[in-house]
Amino acid sequence: MDTRFLITTADERTWRTDRPILFLGEWCKLYDRRHVWSNLDAKVVPYHWDDRKKLYQDCLYLNELYEQLLSELGIVLNRFHDVDNSSRYWRILVGPWLSYFIQVVFDRWTMIQRAVKMFDISGTAVLEFPWLKTIPINLSHFDSLAWTDVGNHIIYSRILQGWTDVHCERIPFVAPLNIMQPPAVSFPLSLRQRINLLAQYGLTSLSAPFRRQTDAFLIGTYLSWKLNFRLQMSLGQIPQLWSRMPPLPKVEANQHVREQFKIKSKGIFGFEQCLRSLIPEQIPTIYLEGYQKLLTTVASLPWPKKPKVIFTSNNHNSDDIFKAWTAEKVESGTPLVIGQHGGHYGSGLWSFMEKHETSIADRYLTWGWGEGESKFLPTGALKILSRHPGARDKDGYMLVVMMAPPRYSYTPGSRVISAGQGETYLNDVYRFIDCLENIPRKEILIRPYIHDSGWSQVNRWRDRYPDIRIDSGAYPINRLISKSRLYVSTYNATTFLESLGRNIPTIIFWNTEHWELRSSAVPYFDRLKKVGIFHETPESAAKKASEIWDDVERWWNQSEIQRARQFFCDHFARTVDNPSQVLKKALTLSK
Repeated sequence: MDTRFLITTADERTWRTDRPILFLGEWCKLYDRRHVWSNLDAKVVPYHWDDRKKLYQDCLYLNELYEQLLSELGIVLNRFHDVDNSSRYWRILVGPWLSYFIQVVFDRWTMIQRAVKMFDISGTAVLEFPWLKTIPINLSHFDSLAWTDVGNHIIYSRILQGWTDVHCERIPFVAPLNIMQPPAVSFPLSLRQRINLLAQYGLTSLSAPFRRQTDAFLIGTYLSWKLNFRLQMSLGQIPQLWSRMPPLPKVEANQHVREQFKIKSKGIFGFEQCLRSLIPEQIPTIYLEGYQKLLTTVASLPWPKKPKVIFTSNNHNSDDIFKAWTAEKVESGTPLVIGQHGGHYGSGLWSFMEKHETSIADRYLTWGWGEGESKFLPTGALKILSRHPGARDKDGYMLVVMMAPPRYSYTPGSRVISAGQGETYLNDVYRFIDCLENIPRKEILIRPYIHDSGWSQVNRWRDRYPDIRIDSGAYPINRLISKSRLYVSTYNATTFLESLGRNIPTIIFWNTEHWELRSSAVPYFDRLKKVGIFHETPESAAKKASEIWDDVERWWNQSEIQRARQFFCDHFARTVDNPSQVLKKALTLSK
């Protein structure tokens, strides 16, 4: 067995190129740095979740572990903060971070152990970070770090130094420490979006004298502002369009506090011992040092004190202020209604977010599925309810919408995970483009995913297809869809549900080994497959697109196509005639 130097991330400060090396995963090999790594004597550790049966079994195991640790962590947090909150309170507030952290650490642990077992490792290099500076301040900060080389290097380094015999060469970390701070993320707003925001702020300010402490609270619902307005009027209250959030208190990590905060680890070994040691080290400061300030911020909110119902589709995951406020109101008996966040829900074989959302909600509003289950109300596709489809360019371009998975796995499920499977996904889309016949490249528009995550999406497309059109990301996806002759979806997510629900000609394809469906969803996708909307290979999708390109409308308006589309949409992208009344009924059902 040859001896190799282990490289865990794409951070080249830890690379040694003068000897045989071992990349822990494909995530180490950035596209724009291929001139560096392509000529090295390098091997790559096989990725453990390329075995999809193992992935599914691991998802089940990690969910059981999550439930166990959530219960333990809730008890410890109650004792630490001298409170008596229920398990549901902590599930709402801390549950998303805990689940993501468990899954991230398990993946990093497994790959390190796999490397040690399969290869003779001469050593590795680790950056020496000031420990307290590596702790995220909230869930959004953790999210951003988990997608970066630095954030992952921190976890790999802890595992290597604490749970292996691999020699670790320590390198002082000399970059500015603000590299650990959450990146400022902003998206350009159109003039119309800016006007809508100003109108919402103005309406909310004007409504202040008329608000009641028992008003229903709606935020991040995905409803159009007009439907939101009508819904609140039907609930008997002056519309309040909340969107602005006070700044989250930022509290530095405290070593003494961290040393006092412990969860059980005695008598536990291997991965679970590692995990239980890292949770007190890495739990975001907002849940520990900053918890009292979080409660103070929540107490100062101008939101209703005793809302009759809380409804959101978006703020229940990363918005720690909303989660803390909601957890407090739920403890007092306020029903929590959550609307389906988007695609993959109800169809993917496994999704933690779907499981989490449905577990914390008193009622869950789906886009059509879930009939027969009391908590689930098939209400309709919230993103398209009451929105006018608008004019469409029937001679427009072919719109190909892309995704960019995290290079490092974040939350495992029935989707593309990590960099290696991401490369397979990109190659599938390239195969689709290569197999198109008689469709000029200038009539194809590629929509890269808005978060690049180190994939260099635009450079890849320009290098491979210099004449293809690439969207800059300046326009909303719905506007691009309305200008397309044919919409092509390449993964199981939200946008194709919107296009089918709006009756936009659509072709879908993906690798079914990476986007596994649950058994209840298979008949609906089979119906789409039968009429040529859904395809399991890029070649089949390209053949259909080429066949229909000269007269997409004629193909799309065939009765069998429309019947299949409607059959599918009734279950996954339903529209209703009177959405405000349907939603009113959903929000006013007894708990």
